[in-house]
Amino acid sequence: MASPESKSPEQSERNRKYDRQLRLWGDHGQATLEAAHICVINATGLGTEILKSLVLPGIGAFTIVDGKKITDEDIGANFFLEADSVGKSRAQIATQMLLEMNPDVTGDYIDEEPEQILANSPDFFNNFTVVVATALTEKTLILLSKRLWELDIPLIVCRSIGFIGYMRIQIKEHTVIETHPDNETADLRLDRPFESLKKHLDSINLDEMSFKDHCHVPYLVILYKYLEKWILENSALPKTYKDKQKLKEMIKNGMRRDEHDSSNSEDNFEEAMKAVNTCIKASDIPDSVINILNDDRCVNLTAKSSPFWIIAKAVRDFVDNEGRGLLPLKGTLPDMTADTEKYVALQQIYYKQASADVEAVWRRTLQLLRQLGRSSDSILEKDVKLFCRHASDIYVEKGSCIADEYDPKIFDTNIIVQNLENPESMMIYYVMLRGVDKFQTEYNSYPGEFDDQVEPDIVKLKTCLSKLLNEWGCGPLAKDDYVHEVCRFGGAELHSVSAFLGGLAAQETIKLVTNQYKPVHNTFIYDAVTSNSGTFFF
Repeated sequence: MASPESKSPEQSERNRKYDRQLRLWGDHGQATLEAAHICVINATGLGTEILKSLVLPGIGAFTIVDGKKITDEDIGANFFLEADSVGKSRAQIATQMLLEMNPDVTGDYIDEEPEQILANSPDFFNNFTVVVATALTEKTLILLSKRLWELDIPLIVCRSIGFIGYMRIQIKEHTVIETHPDNETADLRLDRPFESLKKHLDSINLDEMSFKDHCHVPYLVILYKYLEKWILENSALPKTYKDKQKLKEMIKNGMRRDEHDSSNSEDNFEEAMKAVNTCIKASDIPDSVINILNDDRCVNLTAKSSPFWIIAKAVRDFVDNEGRGLLPLKGTLPDMTADTEKYVALQQIYYKQASADVEAVWRRTLQLLRQLGRSSDSILEKDVKLFCRHASDIYVEKGSCIADEYDPKIFDTNIIVQNLENPESMMIYYVMLRGVDKFQTEYNSYPGEFDDQVEPDIVKLKTCLSKLLNEWGCGPLAKDDYVHEVCRFGGAELHSVSAFLGGLAAQETIKLVTNQYKPVHNTFIYDAVTSNSGTFFF
């Protein structure tokens, strides 16, 4: 027998280098990451921390946009800048230092202010996968937000001021196939077995088996047999805790003891009892998935529809026809104590049915592509297979434009009003940061940035906040502690806060790039003093 061909040295080295993350998002996720081009605006302490956590896992390329020179304040907050770099281009030095961390990554920099690029080269941002921005003024943020919203390019805005961390994700629509739920349930269909499964399970007679065979039957068979008895007696699935306890008792009473060794019990029956709570349930489609399949973007496809919606429509048609009201079968089985031959036989039945379901969805996908006038290779069969495997957990997030938060005619302030009624709400920090935005616009500096102006700036910041709160229909703040605190920060970055927020922002960037895992929805606020955080949707 010929020995298997060894992997190339380059491939094995790559797998060794990225082993831990390949376990999280797989080869296909890593390939998507390596093809991405990320733009980071402003190489602040936070900006470089974000890039560090993207360069290390092997993002394909990055570009830093930053027209500022390195100052002494930068040296104190940014571990990637050294004292002898003061006065040099912050974008250039940060790029050089970051590229030393991973030779697989390419990097570039633009030594210009983002507002200049937006004004003179509006097409500059067209080809980035994700844009991440830090320390933007209100005016620049609004312009950038509108531009990227038009281009349908994700934008992540981050701020680190003193002990406050803030992140806002702007996406028009984000679809996720691989959500990686914490507790993924097995798709066994015991209440509605497909034809080949029912034929196999019905052919097994537990009562006629020897003890040896009886204790090596996969627990799935045991569950099916006793579920049949339960339904025969009760005409419905066991739903309540009491019902499931009775079913467990039935299974326990069906256990045998070895006539030669009374202490030898049947582990497979023990497994069956433990699996009652997780495996005995109605086979149906989750409400969240029904909502996606009934979404207008799924029902009424256009020539511009994304592959996600085209495959979703094919799945919807499958559910209405071959699937008999159910999603494509996942085709995987959990581990179980069983004879290898019996387990493999059962595994093959599920695998073949899942393959048949994928084939049916694939045929429908090709038919839809022809109807839409799209190339048949614009969606690959492996994409359909992946979708079918995770169909019960697909996710769609609809976002909102950041610029709308700065337009009083559009912005719905109810969430602010409601949250400010709770004195413990993290919403107060959102209000503070919006006040800082207004202060910057009016005075071209951070509140408290200059030591001799802290007290006057407290008064100015209060005025800015009062204008905002009146605009939003909110009452005055209950106390001034937060205003004094923000002015004491003076707009300074703390590296520990930036490091934490940078890791989080990089994580969210990777989610958007790989289309895996659910992203934050859509505003995250962090208080480093209490280590509390909150999420809000605007």
